[in-house]
Amino acid sequence: MIRRLALGAVLAAAFVLPAHAALKVGDTAPDFSAPASQAGKQFPFDLAKALKKGPVVLYFFPAAFTQGCTIEAHEFADASDEYKKLGATLIGVTAGNINRLTEFSVSECRSKFPVAADPDAKIAAEYKSTLAIYPGHSDRTSYVIAPDGKVIFVYSNLNPDQHVTKTLDAVKAWRAQHPA
Repeated sequence: MIRRLALGAVLAAAFVLPAHAALKVGDTAPDFSAPASQAGKQFPFDLAKALKKGPVVLYFFPAAFTQGCTIEAHEFADASDEYKKLGATLIGVTAGNINRLTEFSVSECRSKFPVAADPDAKIAAEYKSTLAIYPGHSDRTSYVIAPDGKVIFVYSNLNPDQHVTKTLDAVKAWRAQHPA
């Protein structure tokens, strides 16, 4: 009985822990291109091109249309104008297919920002943002990447509540040191 309880506690803990340590502040962000959708329109997203415009807020999420990911998408959509005012590009990435994300981009992202498909979680793996308990899926990790390609902020937590606040604060701090 005690062994079963201990095993249960270990398994329960595994569901709240990320698979890998995320990239660290100061690391070079891996460049990527991926099929993306915004407002129901598909297009190729290219990180290098986005960085030419300013910082990029890149957030990984486990799966479209799940409770936590929907909450997070709504919060990012509500804050999207603030990111734009600061000159930041916002992009969500998940291990889903582009057709499903096209629908998600309209309904849950409210057509405010793009989401990109990473069907084999290759991008997530490069960013060390995959779930050990659910291989092939993204962890909930948010990055802020400076225009020079360096990671300036990382936050990894399966709870969606603080991702917007923390990334927005990081972009504001970066902008204060790099006026437009």
